[in-house]
Amino acid sequence: MRFIADIVNADKMSGRSRKYKIIFSPQKFYACEMVLEEEGVFGDVTCDEWSFYLLPLDEDIISMELPEFFRDYFLEGDHRWINPVARALQLLNSLYGPFGRTYGIGRSAKMSYELWRDLEEESESEGQGRKPEIGHVFLMDRDTDYVTALCSQVVYEGLVDDTFRIKCGSVDFGPEVTSSDKSIKVLLNSQDKVFSQIRNEHFSSVFGFLSQKSRNLQAQYDRRRGMDIKQMKDFVSQELKGLKQEHRLLSLHIGACESIMKKKTKQDFQETIKAEHSLLEGFDIRESTSFIEEHIDRQVSPIESLRLMCLLSITENGLVPKDYRSLKTQYLQSYGPEHLLTFHNLKRMGLLTEQSAGETLTAVESKVSKLVTDRAAGKITDAFSSLARKSNFRAISKKLGLIPRLDGEYDLKMPRDMAYVFGGAYVPLSCKIIEQVLERRGWQGLEEVVRLLNGNEFSASDSTVEDNPACEAQRVVLAVFLGGCTFSEIAALRFLGKERGGEGGEGKGREGKGSARLSWGMHGDGSGSVAAAPQHCPASPTGCKFIFLTTAITNSARMMEATIEAKA
Repeated sequence: MRFIADIVNADKMSGRSRKYKIIFSPQKFYACEMVLEEEGVFGDVTCDEWSFYLLPLDEDIISMELPEFFRDYFLEGDHRWINPVARALQLLNSLYGPFGRTYGIGRSAKMSYELWRDLEEESESEGQGRKPEIGHVFLMDRDTDYVTALCSQVVYEGLVDDTFRIKCGSVDFGPEVTSSDKSIKVLLNSQDKVFSQIRNEHFSSVFGFLSQKSRNLQAQYDRRRGMDIKQMKDFVSQELKGLKQEHRLLSLHIGACESIMKKKTKQDFQETIKAEHSLLEGFDIRESTSFIEEHIDRQVSPIESLRLMCLLSITENGLVPKDYRSLKTQYLQSYGPEHLLTFHNLKRMGLLTEQSAGETLTAVESKVSKLVTDRAAGKITDAFSSLARKSNFRAISKKLGLIPRLDGEYDLKMPRDMAYVFGGAYVPLSCKIIEQVLERRGWQGLEEVVRLLNGNEFSASDSTVEDNPACEAQRVVLAVFLGGCTFSEIAALRFLGKERGGEGGEGKGREGKGSARLSWGMHGDGSGSVAAAPQHCPASPTGCKFIFLTTAITNSARMMEATIEAKA
């Protein structure tokens, strides 16, 4: 605003007469108008809003393109973006009719929901008379599950995002991919016939698919031999253009795979994945810490080193003081003392914390339990706010069975659960919570998990939609991620929606071969993990359909960059 005011004042000084219009997107803030008034130019400009809430990136992904949300809310405590989220929900509600049931967890999720309900009450919603098209809505804060966002992505779309940075649904492939001296911008969505078939696959399966696709394409080209003139004419007019397009896309994705392989080989990717799996399972913590120290000393990447330190901290419920000081000192010596502010930010967000003397998981749990009880008064104390930044990952992991018990080798080509998005080592916490709450139609039976997640859960229903549980809308679930959603989570929930039909439903496998009796039930191991609840999702041969609304697409690098204060 000061920059704009300087331009206006400079024009005034030089005698230029102009009209000025400022367009704020997605909303206009009072603080901006105050600055213009202080600078003496408020009367010279006209202000307007462009209410930009929803950008469809694909047939099932809607982004608000607010990467600022993560830092502004979770670090700065700035609530400015809660209003656009609430208005986005209001817009979807008006377009697709009332939502059946709404669930959520997290402070910003709760605030967004409450503001949305207030907006609905103030205005006579256009969607009230419409036939409901979305049965369930689930709102989740990013800080409910930092671990999933910090893990290395190994599904193809996630790896493309990590390597090339997908922006607004498109990616720039450089000369190393195009095999020419030019870069090319490619839209990555379901319209890309090659990409749509490999986007959710584990990377180890992608090369085999592309190789088979290449052979099939060659076979179609070879059909030209032996054709008469009429058949050749039909082939050229009807099929050749499509084959050339598919060939171009195929060569691009093969080039992208080769480029990913080269970069990941240089970065000791396999060793990094192994260290991550050890941290998630809670084994060989000493070896993993030494791996992180080596990573820092070799100055591999400041972002990668921070990511691994944060993953270690969250999975271990904070670092012991000795390790915290040692890693912090080595990091500052390796990457520069200006990162002192970065460590301060990470601590405030609960991403990289230090255990207090004598603090154990049991002690933290008992404190949280007491404060949850105290919260009945309706006030969140400062003490509770500080404890809310603690992680209880190990206990939550055990309760929800996030680490699959393997009988033999995990089949990544025909996966049996959502853990495939992390090589069979870990089921994304955020996706497991959504699965459990949807199958239980609420938080009943998950009280212990909610306590470990520091509360702020809610559920509500619309009676007009609830009266008709068999309607088609009940199979559509809107998953709302506040603070960013990763492609790994999107792939996991797509898998869940495709594989797990309702009670008594029959569902096809990923390859479409055969059918099996599938349910939304969780496979408990009987060792204190959450037992399967009664099935309530309506019977359906095709499972449930997930639609994603996110403030932005995120990954571990974007999260770390949002916390870094040091400028390059």
